[in-house]
Amino acid sequence: MASEPTVRADAAESAIDSVSVLSEDSRRRMFAFIRRARRAVTRDEAAASVGISRKLAAFHLDKLVDAGLLRARYESPGGIRKVGRQPKVYEPTDAQITVSIPDRRHELLADLLLEAVLTEGADEKAEQAAVRTAGRRGHELGAAAREETRPGRLGPERGLTACEGLLDAYGYEPVRETPTRLRLRNCPFHPLAAKAPALVCGMNQAFLSGYLDGLEVNGVEAVLAPTPGECCVRLGPNDTAPDDTAHGDPGADDR
Repeated sequence: MASEPTVRADAAESAIDSVSVLSEDSRRRMFAFIRRARRAVTRDEAAASVGISRKLAAFHLDKLVDAGLLRARYESPGGIRKVGRQPKVYEPTDAQITVSIPDRRHELLADLLLEAVLTEGADEKAEQAAVRTAGRRGHELGAAAREETRPGRLGPERGLTACEGLLDAYGYEPVRETPTRLRLRNCPFHPLAAKAPALVCGMNQAFLSGYLDGLEVNGVEAVLAPTPGECCVRLGPNDTAPDDTAHGDPGADDR
């Protein structure tokens, strides 16, 4: 089963491909026409909407189908059955395209805040519920990644290497400053983090701390280290765990 970071990375690539497909003017205008029609549209109708030949329209429509933006089937317009082959018709899929450079994950933040509201305890403040929810989500992702990859004992170096896939997929733009320290060059929650730094940065730290715990990375912690233009969290050594090699486990050696 593909991990969530892999799925997200694939989705990002798919979104870029879809935007590329829509860069052609006639193709983009036909796509807009079909979306507004709210019904299945024939090739002839699509061609007429932008003033091109049926053959050229078919080429562009099939490109949109390949990109996952349209789906095609054979059906008589209006549901009226006629003699002979039914024409090919097109209608939009449920695909949503979101491309942001640098990467933003506002939907993740919104999802965490919604879950916090729905699960807030009687003895919790809203901020506490949000941080708790973020930490739990991170832990679930880390535990799932560990179950999938079965990496064995993870010290600081190998642990950070194991984290980089998720960090990259979620838009953190990780940069290895030293073998045991990761700087996150992008904040996926900007500019919302600037509006409520205590809340959003606290959730961010809890999310990444939870991921480290779920993945069972030893000797690394997520600490607040605000830097203009970057993520407010940095991953680095906490100096509380012995090096993997001290236990003579060559399979967990941080090299």
